[in-house]
Amino acid sequence: MIAGREAPTTAPLARAPESTRMFREAAQSAECVHLQLERNRAIVESLAARLRARPPRALATCARGSSDHAATFMRYLVEMRLKLLTSSLSPSVSSVYGIRQDLRDCLLLAYSQSGRSPDLLAAVDSAARAGAMVVAVVNEPESPLARAAQHVLPLYASPETSVAATKSYVAMLAASLQLVAAWTFDAALEQALESLPALLERAWTLDWSAALAPLAAAEHLLVVGRGPGLAIAQEAALKLKETCGLHAEAFSGAELRHGPMALVGRQVPVLILTQPDETRAGLEALAEDLLRRSVPVLLAGPPCAGVLHLPLPEAGAAVQPLATAVAFYRLANALALRRGHDPDAPPLLRKVTETH
Repeated sequence: MIAGREAPTTAPLARAPESTRMFREAAQSAECVHLQLERNRAIVESLAARLRARPPRALATCARGSSDHAATFMRYLVEMRLKLLTSSLSPSVSSVYGIRQDLRDCLLLAYSQSGRSPDLLAAVDSAARAGAMVVAVVNEPESPLARAAQHVLPLYASPETSVAATKSYVAMLAASLQLVAAWTFDAALEQALESLPALLERAWTLDWSAALAPLAAAEHLLVVGRGPGLAIAQEAALKLKETCGLHAEAFSGAELRHGPMALVGRQVPVLILTQPDETRAGLEALAEDLLRRSVPVLLAGPPCAGVLHLPLPEAGAAVQPLATAVAFYRLANALALRRGHDPDAPPLLRKVTETH
């Protein structure tokens, strides 16, 4: 045991999953998204018109933690649907090194639940001074981040008190979809957004309890996605570390076939998250390859022979990752309790992480 640290608790906590703040807040995801889509409609349409009138030469995102995973999702949306160069800013470039980058005629999307992290604020201030148009995607519309931005997309996720972000993350994904749909006049995506709250309600009822036994005993886990689903894999790996004390790492299905493939084996399960697009066939082929290597595979998507199947509702490729996130949160909450962890009070963590 490492000096100064307690041995991990292994006995399950005698609490009902429904008793945690994480459970109650994640269960509100559909309601929050419905409210957000309605209230932000005029704001998004005005911003989209501005972006069409003066198209940015590039898109930059800035975020930490779960918010950065939402930024990954937006990167895929923008690069695939707008064919626009997108990059993630490193906040320390401005907050620590004091360097101002050339962001003239660029769009900066800053994602944050609290809008109070000092390094994020420093990056936004530097970007604005360097000529970027700053849009804050934030849950607290009166926060310093919102005040520093030219445009604000409120999340309307209401107070989120659990350390583990859930409904605010889903709301960030929905805000990204709404902006891209308006920006591109994508009627199919607009229609998918109309039914998104109902999709999330169905996702919350899905039974992923079959994953509890193998993951309760695991020490390590690889979480795999591809395309927009990579953002959900990143989020899942973070939540498993944060709430369950499970060492989990996220990889693209393509990246796993390089160096990380050396890590897999009977003692290292792989959780694969799919969506119905061009990446699904490759992820299913990866699952078959892992099974041949005697690797335990859990797969969210259509049933495949030999894998532990985790169901997902049928939905379009753009919106199904949100349903995956919601279904996963319910599993993560139950798994934390099964592994003896309180998901509302992860060790050494606070709700607002103020990095510099």
